[in-house]
Amino acid sequence: MTRDDLINTTRAILAKAGFDISAMLTLRSVCFDVVGRRDDKLLLIKILSNVDAFSRENAEELKVLADALRASPLLIGERSSSGTLEPGIVYSRFNIPIMSNETLADHLLEDVPPFIFAAPGGLYVKLDSELLREVREVHGISLGTLAEVAGVSRRTIQMYESGMGAMIDAAMRLEEFLDLPIIEPINPFEYKSENRSGEYELSGDKRTDSIILNHLLDIGYSVTPVTKGPFEALSRDNKMIILTSLDNEKEKVAQKALIASDISRISGRPSVVIVDSTRGLDKYRFTAVVTKDEVNGIDDKGELTDLVMNRSNVE
Repeated sequence: MTRDDLINTTRAILAKAGFDISAMLTLRSVCFDVVGRRDDKLLLIKILSNVDAFSRENAEELKVLADALRASPLLIGERSSSGTLEPGIVYSRFNIPIMSNETLADHLLEDVPPFIFAAPGGLYVKLDSELLREVREVHGISLGTLAEVAGVSRRTIQMYESGMGAMIDAAMRLEEFLDLPIIEPINPFEYKSENRSGEYELSGDKRTDSIILNHLLDIGYSVTPVTKGPFEALSRDNKMIILTSLDNEKEKVAQKALIASDISRISGRPSVVIVDSTRGLDKYRFTAVVTKDEVNGIDDKGELTDLVMNRSNVE
């Protein structure tokens, strides 16, 4: 299956599951390929045939964007150097969840969530740690008894009760002994933020390589440069985040404006393309097209925010 086929399969699964999805991104070397939203769940999805091609740089930027947009990052693939991605298993690379389209379809369309996750050392399952501890204490079962049943140490049982995942065989032995469903499904969209966006965010006297972004810093925005996205930066104040694109080539401007507009529509974040001249550029429903002269003539971030909101249509 080609990568485009893989992307279209992912988009079809999301659409069938009721997600509002973005068009396929035509820009290469970006850190995500599809944006999807269903209710309050926003997904940023990267899709690769071989997930080993997903670099740490891509992962870091995807996590920064996910933090800023309050989204969940996800990597969809077919295989790794270890072999084919098996159905029903959630893998991970640089703390980004990974699964196959088959697993995604089972989860979203068949209501069959994954129960197994891969981690160093093998395959594991998630236990209901509170239920395990409660049942053990209520029925007076010792740590030693459970350790003998599961074939692990007493310390390992304590770690299970603190939330550590369990090897599949050990978990099944415990579940059979207790006669309770202590193995829990995995939510691949449950992302634990590393809160690292602050490491990349610039504000105040910090400088970038862009005169325009530096002006945004001077009038009070904080700026997070983006190197692997369909926009060059996230510009924010205490009220909103603006997807900010910069370009001089009209063809690229139009392409970026369309992509930014699609992402803005789905994410609910306003976007702006800052250009030398708006001549010949169509109006994009969800993206404001603003000239560099207009930006340079603004010395109050509220004025620019109002301008962007007036020229876009994000609710």
